[in-house]
Amino acid sequence: MIDPMMLERIQRAVRLISAARHIVAFTGAGISTPSGIPDFRSESNGLWKRYDPMRVASRSAFFNSPTVFFDWFRPLFVTSWQSHPNVAHQHLAILEENRYLKSVITQNIDGLHQKAGSKQVFELHGTALTFNCSSCRQSVRGENVFDQFSKGYPIPYCPNCANILKPNMVLFEEGLPQDTWEAAQVEAQKADLMLVIGSSLEVFPANTIPQIALRNGCKLVINNLSSTSLDSMADLCIPMNTVEFFPLLMQELSS
Repeated sequence: MIDPMMLERIQRAVRLISAARHIVAFTGAGISTPSGIPDFRSESNGLWKRYDPMRVASRSAFFNSPTVFFDWFRPLFVTSWQSHPNVAHQHLAILEENRYLKSVITQNIDGLHQKAGSKQVFELHGTALTFNCSSCRQSVRGENVFDQFSKGYPIPYCPNCANILKPNMVLFEEGLPQDTWEAAQVEAQKADLMLVIGSSLEVFPANTIPQIALRNGCKLVINNLSSTSLDSMADLCIPMNTVEFFPLLMQELSS
């Protein structure tokens, strides 16, 4: 049975959603871990507790040590490729379909929002599911790379020129995709309600998006298991697992 205090917070979230005109979701790793996607920064089992990101996930690592890079990237890609959206992703897509939600701004690279049916998604850190050739720049779909990995190739190669394929994700030593970053800032400025879902708000500059929204008078609801740097500025904090929060939210929203 849900705690009465938590239920009251969810009901407050429903009232904020019902009153808003431009809702934007800002999502992080916590929305995708229930789908089996590893997170990067958690204290207990984050990927960066096991790997040095500059050694395995930097631009230098990709170009200078592609075998090391793909030994790290390959299982992450396969997991992301085979994973399925959970109820949190699905309910965000429903909120968009029902015209509550205008867009999703995500730090995740797993493509699960699109798999769930979300249409307006801004991927601040790119995606692990599509590739460009590092030489001829040809775009290559994830199916091609998954097929190469399935056949035992340790490194994916361009079908056009046979050079190494680079995933369209933001690596260490790289900046965010400029068009996406600018569009996300515009969305944050338009928002009158931002839902922060599964993000600890630690990663710069992505974590400035909710701050931009707040500076423009936006209300803020944070659904994250751990505390964040913006909890004191939020209108509402709901420390629940995202896959527990969303069914309760949708139930209250439809009642």
